[in-house]
Amino acid sequence: MTVTPELILASTSPYRRELLARLRLSFSTRRPEVDEGHAAGEDPLGRAERLALAKAQAVSALAPSAIVIGADQVASCGGRILDKPGDADQARIQLEHQSGRAVVFYSAVAVLWPARAYTDCFVDRTTVVLRTLTAGEISAYLAADRPFDCAGSLRSEGLGIGLCERIESRDPTGLIGLPLIRLAASLRSCGYAVP
Repeated sequence: MTVTPELILASTSPYRRELLARLRLSFSTRRPEVDEGHAAGEDPLGRAERLALAKAQAVSALAPSAIVIGADQVASCGGRILDKPGDADQARIQLEHQSGRAVVFYSAVAVLWPARAYTDCFVDRTTVVLRTLTAGEISAYLAADRPFDCAGSLRSEGLGIGLCERIESRDPTGLIGLPLIRLAASLRSCGYAVP
């Protein structure tokens, strides 16, 4: 029997925790103490990559024998980064901006296993085209789904799917924030029995 090290998800996101649980592996979560502020001149892809790696490194420094998964998602529409809105007013502004347009979600992951000098970093890119939304539809959606903790104010695994015209993705879990297809491959490389 192969013994695998402790697996830690460097995140307090309930969405990422639920996704990782789908792989039926034992894991714990830890809050990564990382400044998530914007860096000057940083594009959305670069920001997602930087933050995923920084989160994994922060937790890995505290648990160097563990395998640590760091993740971050950045949404972008028309050259504008769409952070988690935090409240209904900001969410409305974001959805009005995205109405009838394409939004790109960059879901970056960093898997670190310092004991084996293993580093695997990757990004899933998902494009969501929103249909043209009325003010009433936006209000109804925000009242029903309250997606204030979601990048771009879109909770696709909830009622937000109704706002979409189409989704272009290689991994549907990437849009929720943790691309499991590629992550499962990485974990298999670390010795985990993932079907």
